[in-house]
This record gives sequence, structure tokens and C-alpha cells, in this order.
Amino acid sequence: MRFFRFTLLLILFFTNSVFAKTSVDTSIAVNIGGIKQWINISAKDASKPLLLFLNGGPGESAMDNKDYFTKKLQEQFVVVIWDQRESGKTRQLNASPQPLTVDKYQQDTHELITYLLHRFKRPKLYLVGFSWGTVLGIKMARQYPSLLYAYIAVSQLVHQVKSEQLLLQRLKQLAVTAKNQTALKELSLVKVPFETKDQLFYQRKWLLASNNNPMPASQLKREFDELPISLFRLSNEAQRIDFTKEIPALQCPVYFFVGRNDYQTNHELTYSYYQQLKAKHKHFYWFEKSAHVVPFTEPDLFQQTIISKVFPETYK
Repeated sequence: MRFFRFTLLLILFFTNSVFAKTSVDTSIAVNIGGIKQWINISAKDASKPLLLFLNGGPGESAMDNKDYFTKKLQEQFVVVIWDQRESGKTRQLNASPQPLTVDKYQQDTHELITYLLHRFKRPKLYLVGFSWGTVLGIKMARQYPSLLYAYIAVSQLVHQVKSEQLLLQRLKQLAVTAKNQTALKELSLVKVPFETKDQLFYQRKWLLASNNNPMPASQLKREFDELPISLFRLSNEAQRIDFTKEIPALQCPVYFFVGRNDYQTNHELTYSYYQQLKAKHKHFYWFEKSAHVVPFTEPDLFQQTIISKVFPETYK
């Protein structure tokens, strides 16, 4: 009898160990918000905690370069990358039958979180929002704090209309200093909130130029020309939200990751919001070599901060 029990324990131990160390790297379409939405699930160990990354945009996909900024995270988490409606593979699979609104994307996000928690039988997950993704992320953190171990706000939008106004002033000053008549002429056409895609293009063109970004203006212009008007209007809707008024407090741990040179989501506005935000557990991390795209300019530090700082403080 003792031998039988010992053998059974060994079988259970090794069986559990095998399952615990099962890796996963799969892409599937799941029914979210009444349409098929594409997600990728990657992990070296499928028993690790879930981490959902909400990409920037709207309309952009991080699927093709996910390993660049999540390779280390995949060793410690089950990482989920999502092509939101009207982006990437989801857009190829089906167009959105409903109008694009922040509320609709918010509903999609909650539905996806619920799906992942049910599929992996987990009580909570880690939520990372980047740029446009922070609009959805902070709304999830406010409404469903019990579902999150922590919310990680990367280049958080605070009141983007104000941020864009500050950026426009800065770009005009730089143009005056450089005596750049082309920049002055194009920036004089910009109004915030943006009325046309061309106005947004001029703002981003000279922002990238000020950061010595190598992207040719012709390529950037082509991307803006191809941007659906529905996504442009969605972006404008998000820019009008003032989170200093809408979300003055959070009930889950929150971490801000901010580029020291970020003028797109103005770093000073973000830090001011962090200081006034009421939360039992909050922390702010500067990324000294970054502007707006923190996960892509400092991918190692981005991942290591989550692994060595956020995770030990929040996972229980």
C-alpha cells in the first residue's frame, strides 16, 4: 500500500511538472464584441501569470514585432498580444459592424480579459497599456480593479488635447529658432483638436523631425492617407478625455512608465497626474533614453522593470 501511494505521488508530481512547464506560442481568433478578434499567446511556461498588452494606435498592430519587446516577459508571464478591431489580422478577418467608439473598445477589452481569465482559470492578470492602449487600460483599472494584479501605464494619455496644444507650441518655437519656414507654414495650419488628418500629419511630421526620427515624410504621409476616417475620429474622441477629472483615484496598484523626452503624451502632464492620483500603491519610472515609444526604444529596461519591480510587489 505504501509503495502504491508513493508511486501515485510520483506520477502526480511528474505529471504536474510537465504541464507546469508547457510552453505556448499560438495565434487564434476569438469571438469578442460580436466579431472575430486575433490574439497571440506566448509563454515559456503556461502556468505563469497572465499579462495582456494593449497596443498603441488606434489601428496599429504589434503582432509582427512582439518578441522585440516581450521576449523576456514570455519567460515570466503568459503574454497576450491583441489586434483590436480595425487593426492587423482582426481587420483582415472582419470589419467592425458597429461605429468605432471608446466605449466599444472598452467593452471589447473587458470581454477579452474575462475570456483569458476563464480560459486559463486565473483570478487576475497584469494589464499593460501603451499610448492609445492606456485609454482602455486606465478605464479597466478604474472599473475592474479586482481583475488586475496591477495596471502598467506606458506613455499614459492624461488630457491629450492639452498635450497636443503644448506640443504645437514647442514645435513652433523650434521652427522659429531653426528659421525653418516650411515647418512654420505647415504648423500654422494645425488646429487642436485636429480637424483633419493632414493637421495630425503635420504635427507628427515635425515631432518626429525634432526627435531625429529617420522615417521619411513621404512614408509617414502615406500612412496618414491610409488611416480610415473612423479611426481618426476615434483618436479625437480619446484625446478629449481629461483623466485628471474622470479618474482621480484607482483601487489597484498602478505603475507609470514614462519617457523623459516624451512630448507626444507630455511627460510633465503625466507626472503631474501621477502626483495627484490617489492610489494605495503607485510608482513612477522614468525612461531616460526614451521619448514616446518606451517599449521599443528601451525594450530590455521596459521588460526588466516589470519583472524585477512590478511583479514582486504585486503577485500574491
